[in-house]
Amino acid sequence: MSVESTEVWTGWYRDRRGAEAIALTVGGRRVAVRIRGVEYGGETFAALRADGAGGSAGADGALPLAGCALEWDLPLPVETGEVPGTRLDATLSCLLSLGEAGAGGEPERVELQLTLHCGGAAYGSGVTGGDFDRALDRILRQLPAGSRLGRALPAPA
Repeated sequence: MSVESTEVWTGWYRDRRGAEAIALTVGGRRVAVRIRGVEYGGETFAALRADGAGGSAGADGALPLAGCALEWDLPLPVETGEVPGTRLDATLSCLLSLGEAGAGGEPERVELQLTLHCGGAAYGSGVTGGDFDRALDRILRQLPAGSRLGRALPAPA
């Protein structure tokens, strides 16, 4: 399902101060995004942290991303199992909501929701704790038997 490649996904960052366009770099078992001039990165969407001073830092000195939402869409064709060789254009909509920082600086909640829009239907992952592969697997189990993604995605962990 995932491969070790790198992709850039464009989307939006929102918090109490407003919204701005972002570009998520995903691959090599790493996720990275620049928000308001600060570079955040981590092995998973739930673990995005920034180096710097000010605010609550973790044991490694890195500041966690919290109190915001990131959303992005990416084209993701689906090869259906119903009619062999049929490839449908689809879009994967992604929403990552990070709660306010708790006492230790970590977000109080991490919610990742994926929705695959394909063939006039929407297949949702429900809320997961930031695990992209687990969320995508939930969607794949809902597709008709024999269906699979028309391309591999890089592994954000």
